[in-house]
Amino acid sequence: MKRIPAIFCLTVWGAGLWAGEARPPAVAGQFYPSSPGALKETVDALLSKAPSHELRGDVVALWVPHAGYVYSGAVAAEAFKCLSKEVRTVVLLGPSHHVWVKSAAVYGEGRFKTPLGEVDVDEELAGRLLGLSPLFERLPSAHAREHSLEVQLPFLQRGLSKFKILPILTNVEDPAQARRLGAALAEALRGRKAVLVISSDLSHYPTREVARRADETFLRAAGRMDPEYLRLTSQVTLGRGEEQLQTTACGQGALMTGICAAKALGADSLRVLRYVNSGEIPEIGDPNRAVGYAAAVFVNAGTAVPREFVLKPADKAALLSAARRSIGKALDGGAYAPEAMAENAELNLPAAVFVTLQERGRLRGCIGTTTPQSSLWEGVRYFARAAAFDDPRFPPVQKGELDELHIEISVLSVPERVKDASVVQPGRHGVIVRRKDRMGLFLPTVWEQLPDKAMFLSELCSQKAGLPEDCWEDPEVELSVFTTDVFEEPKRP
Repeated sequence: MKRIPAIFCLTVWGAGLWAGEARPPAVAGQFYPSSPGALKETVDALLSKAPSHELRGDVVALWVPHAGYVYSGAVAAEAFKCLSKEVRTVVLLGPSHHVWVKSAAVYGEGRFKTPLGEVDVDEELAGRLLGLSPLFERLPSAHAREHSLEVQLPFLQRGLSKFKILPILTNVEDPAQARRLGAALAEALRGRKAVLVISSDLSHYPTREVARRADETFLRAAGRMDPEYLRLTSQVTLGRGEEQLQTTACGQGALMTGICAAKALGADSLRVLRYVNSGEIPEIGDPNRAVGYAAAVFVNAGTAVPREFVLKPADKAALLSAARRSIGKALDGGAYAPEAMAENAELNLPAAVFVTLQERGRLRGCIGTTTPQSSLWEGVRYFARAAAFDDPRFPPVQKGELDELHIEISVLSVPERVKDASVVQPGRHGVIVRRKDRMGLFLPTVWEQLPDKAMFLSELCSQKAGLPEDCWEDPEVELSVFTTDVFEEPKRP
């Protein structure tokens, strides 16, 4: 309750901030040089040293960090070097570090000033956006001390010739709200020569080793371009309790919003250009207290957004070995405990997984989840134990049985909502049917018993969801499809 009057005072005072003057730089001399000459020289040097990347498709959005230039300037430069000179409007999306923002705070009129000069706000675009959605509000006070957008301006001033900006701050946590913000933003930008610049650093303050694994996992999740999955990845990573890991991305709300807007504007893939964390920077970095930085671009490359896990033979072998070790440890009386994050970020992503045990060709246990609750690596270890000891259809596995067990793992892709059953591919897709609080799921292996699509879907509705057999034809019923990657231990002779 104490916070409300303070914000109210800031809002009232902010309504007349600078009385027609340009918003002055807040962090010049701290995050970047305050001298025009030194700043120009610094930015030009960063851009000239940044490699040029060949990109497939047009750039719809950039993802850049917002630390001091000595830490993240070289990273940011790689993304800014990808900007087209044709861009006339830059929407800046970033987190608010100083002022609580209910949804999205727009700086809707006037100018921003840096040591390199002033940049006009696109007031016409701001008005259109504010008219499209009440989730956007004029709140210049939120921008008064904020650095997450300001530090991007010198790169734009040196890289573009003529442009306007629309600064927006958001800390939304709800993916559904991020979708609404992104949809309105995309509608406002449609048909313009515009680009989104999303400002976010990555993990804050773990060791450099933990930072790299956490950040690579978050970047891999961002490539799914799904705000719900991005938030889940963050929750799973933070839920591990890694020492000093305070956040996976300080601009997660801006990222979720930007991803939704970029997708609506045609982006279909994320290209990571460079990653580094401060603990890896010689001389100035602290290896025991790192912050992660990435440069990336969202492009319309004409590809499908990845929803399946990309597992190499070595990854599958490691997962099968981890499942067997987990069962063996339990048989020796060891309690379940998470292991360190895997080196391969793909294994640290949230995953729905089933572990199946067979003994001499007969089922001995099978347990898993259709909803990702932990990383793929930890899910396999956990459900291997559950299949061995908690499947109510079988007595717990005994120590003498371990060598006789044969382990199979099924990894489910992220479900994709489809418009109707015409998209369902027999033999390939698992299907989820949902209406209100009723839900049912068939794995792709069920096609072996029910090869006819109509019969497959009817049985799914009635047997698994407790719904009418023909519910799959009801447009009010949600249908989602997924695939499974099934692999097993080598058969014994």
